[in-house]
Amino acid sequence: MDGVTNILMAGVGGQGVILASEIVSEAVMRSGYDVKKSEVHGMAQRGGSVTTHVRFGEKVYSPLIKDGDVDILFSFELLETARYLGTLREDGALVVNDQKILPPSVTLGKDAYPDDIAGLLRARYPRLTLVDAPSIARQAGNAKAVNVAFVGVLSRYLDVSESTWHAAIETMLPPKLVEVNLKAFALGREQQQ
Repeated sequence: MDGVTNILMAGVGGQGVILASEIVSEAVMRSGYDVKKSEVHGMAQRGGSVTTHVRFGEKVYSPLIKDGDVDILFSFELLETARYLGTLREDGALVVNDQKILPPSVTLGKDAYPDDIAGLLRARYPRLTLVDAPSIARQAGNAKAVNVAFVGVLSRYLDVSESTWHAAIETMLPPKLVEVNLKAFALGREQQQ
């Protein structure tokens, strides 16, 4: 590897993937890294797929991650995880929110949601962290803080101080939402890897 860490964030429109990528980018930038970020959110407002590439290191030249070079697949939804498994390095880590959001083709009865994606991931990927981020957010006091709770889980994988994460959250969120999101982040950070 070229000293660059590659994180692919994947989810569904409305889950807060873009905000999560902004918090992560801010935190690693505050830690002294060069950061590049790219996002794809075509039909995101309609529940479509959303991806964000976050790359950081001493010097980063491109915001896009090549397939097979993802160090951490940070996925907000199970089917989106399956969709992007081919991007992961052989020894890459999976940080997955154990949540199903039915795509329109499933809700219209045209397709079926695959069975037991979580079980298949457990059997195949030894570096899997599977969490219930909505439950963590509810425990923090705001169901909408799922993305920041989930970033708390990811924070355990990155060499960034907790105070730097707090500063990034405070920078990226409106003041009235900071306290509950810091609590969600802390609860997410407490999850086991």
